[in-house]
Amino acid sequence: MSRTLEWTVGVELVEEDGTTKAEARLLTGNSNLTGHGSARCNPADVDVPAIGDELAASRAMKDLAGKLMREANREMEAVGAGTVPQHTGPGYGWPEAVT
Repeated sequence: MSRTLEWTVGVELVEEDGTTKAEARLLTGNSNLTGHGSARCNPADVDVPAIGDELAASRAMKDLAGKLMREANREMEAVGAGTVPQHTGPGYGWPEAVT
């Protein structure tokens, strides 16, 4: 069986008061998943907006990837297949994003 799919990921960045927030959205055609991330400039550091954008976006995509993996694990369990062991580490992004 041969298949070709295209999934679209969009990342929206908003910067306010030294904090950059990112929202990454994955549209698969069957589901929509959203990940969140943020980055804050330390007041003692030089403000380089591009760095905040990169950090917030990468954290949002990491959160999104985790959600996609959890969805795949649930679907594998539903059909009786084994899942990959979960490894937990420090959370990134908004607190509600690491659940």
